[in-house]
Amino acid sequence: MWRERSLIVLVVLLHQIDGGDGCSPSSCGKITNISYPFRLKGDPQVCGRYELSCENNITVLSLFSGTFRVEAINYNNFTIRLVDPGLQPTNCSSLPRYFLSPSNFTDDGLRPYGRWYRNGWFYDEFFYEHIVFLDCSDGVSGNSKYVDTGGCVNWESKGYIYAMAVGDLLAEDIEVGCDVKLLAPTSWWGLDTNNYSYAIIHKALLYGFQLSWIRLACEGRCTDTYCYFSINQRLECAGEGIFIIKND
Repeated sequence: MWRERSLIVLVVLLHQIDGGDGCSPSSCGKITNISYPFRLKGDPQVCGRYELSCENNITVLSLFSGTFRVEAINYNNFTIRLVDPGLQPTNCSSLPRYFLSPSNFTDDGLRPYGRWYRNGWFYDEFFYEHIVFLDCSDGVSGNSKYVDTGGCVNWESKGYIYAMAVGDLLAEDIEVGCDVKLLAPTSWWGLDTNNYSYAIIHKALLYGFQLSWIRLACEGRCTDTYCYFSINQRLECAGEGIFIIKND
């Protein structure tokens, strides 16, 4: 009898280790625990909804016709952090290769990743803000949002190149004579002040941006109510009779 019980315990443990679907975690470079909803290229499709690739021992994700380096996957808060491959740590002249605007990450349920998670019942918290690069015909003064790139970026421009950190880009943010050249996201929170340099902006871009698969995690979890990521750092279903503000 004890042998039968031991065998049952062993089967249960193996079932938990491989995720319950016969899939063991994969690894590539510093990303050592690739598991559902992700799978590494070559793994069975049942092992993950979204495919990652391993190129030169670097984990990458194809997104919006671009390829991004995967810096981290957090299975506790359902986020993946990506970095544009055009950025280089020791080269301030390196720039994001891809132009990503807020419209790329609409919450219409059609995208594999959303840009928000429900933190409590009454508000949404965004995972990133945008760095905007502008080419201005004249120098900008009196606007602390505009940060001089200090000669790191020129684009063969005869004017002035500035970078600016914004949540969502508004028309009022664009000074007269300035054109938007590039828009790139970051989830680095060191930009919560108007007193920062271009070195800090470049560091923020190198940190990358987080996207969430919270909607996939919530699928089928709640019936006739709302699934959200609570302040207790877990998925919960909203209680009956509680008024929920939902931003569509």
